[in-house]
Amino acid sequence: MKKPRFIISGGGTGGHIYPAVAIANELKSRFPEAEFLFVGAKDKMEMQKVPQAGYAIKGLWISGIQRKLTLDNAMFPFKLLSSMWNSFRIIKNFKPDVVIGTGGFASGAVLKVASMLNIPTVIQEQNSYPGITNKLLAKKANKICVAYENLERFFPKDKMILTGNPVRQDLINEASKSEAIAYFKLDANKKTLLVLGGSLGARRINQLIEKELDFLLSQNIQIIWQCGKLYLNDYSKYNEKENVQVVAFIDRMDLVYAAADVVISRSGASSVSELCIVGKPTIFIPSPNVAEDHQTKNAKAISDKNGAILIRESELESQFETVFSDLISNESKQAELSQNIKKLALPNATKQIADEIMKLV
Repeated sequence: MKKPRFIISGGGTGGHIYPAVAIANELKSRFPEAEFLFVGAKDKMEMQKVPQAGYAIKGLWISGIQRKLTLDNAMFPFKLLSSMWNSFRIIKNFKPDVVIGTGGFASGAVLKVASMLNIPTVIQEQNSYPGITNKLLAKKANKICVAYENLERFFPKDKMILTGNPVRQDLINEASKSEAIAYFKLDANKKTLLVLGGSLGARRINQLIEKELDFLLSQNIQIIWQCGKLYLNDYSKYNEKENVQVVAFIDRMDLVYAAADVVISRSGASSVSELCIVGKPTIFIPSPNVAEDHQTKNAKAISDKNGAILIRESELESQFETVFSDLISNESKQAELSQNIKKLALPNATKQIADEIMKLV
């Protein structure tokens, strides 16, 4: 078999980047001689994160459409034409066997051009409610790997494979709680609350934790609060409080999940998939400011099966304290949520997606 070549496009957020890197790593483990090229959006986080993972990346001049009248929106047609032309040049020069898209601004242009050139394409859709780009690309895609059931209303049924979302490989094998407690210098006699706002941070969750910090600490817990790099300057002062650790980013996700007894999190696709695998009692607070309100739909897909608790941002003032105190004091409820969310895990997602890609090579 000749040396396979893959273009992978995805970015904008960690939720698109980490699945793309996980897929590349799995393909590379099968074919060490394979060649990879990532394509992302200039000035987005993939331009740093992908090279850190050991892969080459090219950037396109592309961004999404804003919901209000802006200069960026006026420039969108020019950006689209530029990104299509540059995608054509990249694909012609690299000559990939398969092009894989995990979402984000750039993947739409790359996969559209690849399908026009009759190069096999694979979409990896992370959410329970697909964005408009993937819905448009689906007509020409060869395979669509999905993480949720019942997406037939969006995608051709014969192209869909239920695989789940790729997650960091270190989460598949559960880390030791004692190692995690030592790593984060935690008190083994206290329950640990883990707060996750995504790679950039979540403003509303940060505001909530700041407002409720004394209440939370009164529950005799300790807190690891990932506030995001955009907000570290605002919240790092709370590191002075006993039993509080505020960080911008967490490198050892395997250990922080092992340390956590309860998690408060946004419900982006990657976070939901990871929490299903580690099986932690979780309160999801979806961001309402995302396309098609997909985070609420992701969280609802879990909470409807009694695998997590869903609190909308509009309900935080009236519900948060009651919900949290009921959960942290009720070990049988924690165990029930943990068991139910674990039933929804799809730990072999990365291998299955790689299997589908290899069928097209």
